[in-house]
Amino acid sequence: MTPEDAHSFESSPQHLNSLRAFDVLGRFLEEDGWYPRRVEEKYSYSMIYSGRHGDLRCFAIIRVNEEEFMFYAIAPIKVPEEVRPAVAEYLTRANYGLRIGNFELDFTDGEVRYKSSLGFAGQELTVDLISNAIYPAVHTMDRYLPGLLRVSYGGATPFEAIEEVEGGLQDKEE
Repeated sequence: MTPEDAHSFESSPQHLNSLRAFDVLGRFLEEDGWYPRRVEEKYSYSMIYSGRHGDLRCFAIIRVNEEEFMFYAIAPIKVPEEVRPAVAEYLTRANYGLRIGNFELDFTDGEVRYKSSLGFAGQELTVDLISNAIYPAVHTMDRYLPGLLRVSYGGATPFEAIEEVEGGLQDKEE
């Protein structure tokens, strides 16, 4: 993924709130043990999250002009073209009822990602807000990854995979 939502590096007085937010984001990621890598000339960091079911590439992005924070957790596979419709159904079933964020499938290349975002226009982006956007994203992607793999490579139907993953879950997100 190239963080298409990240803005080029430019500094101006009207962007002070976003620049402060980017500083807070960087400090949080460092202090929380994410080992972030700055994406060159963007207000974005990349990092890896090691979940129970696989390693996820992640991007934390500040959209400077919009004063928005976006976080993506990307599945460690590219979905084969022939099963993308089934995976789209699986992800639609997974999305239903989620409280924070959503799954996305790029039909062009098979990338699956989980997106969490929030606007902070005129407000301070705090460590708690960042944490409350990041952790549901990585936990949800990790929870649904086995089902994604079963639909993509194991011949499971979307319904079977959702039943296995959710297994009567009342709350879908941690």
